[in-house]
Amino acid sequence: MATIEYTLHHASLIVSNTQQSLQFYVDVLGIPQTKRPNLAFPGAWLKVGSQQIHLLELDNPDPITGRPKHGGRDRHVAMTVADLGPVKQALEQAGIDFTLSISGRQALFCRDSDGNAIEIIAVEELANLPEG
Repeated sequence: MATIEYTLHHASLIVSNTQQSLQFYVDVLGIPQTKRPNLAFPGAWLKVGSQQIHLLELDNPDPITGRPKHGGRDRHVAMTVADLGPVKQALEQAGIDFTLSISGRQALFCRDSDGNAIEIIAVEELANLPEG
């Protein structure tokens, strides 16, 4: 069988209120919104490098409560930034809790208002991550 190479195009997150979610992703984290086709349900698409995050405003079958405090122990989406400092500052100014990576890596975990866990890693850490 031939080797097939994959790249990630997007990750989808279920949200209860698109506008509230955009306040977190666009206004706090600074992720730009991109065009989205006219679909049968509300939502938004965000541009993360050459990939995307799709926010889907749908009934959420997952509980928001009872999730681990540290997002690294839960399913999550991971993104990179050049420097964690501005991200920490933006989260603190917005009153959004976050935890630092338990491993000591330059990374943090936070949650949006729907409990979706987000990991943000300093680019320099990628050189130290094991491959495979």
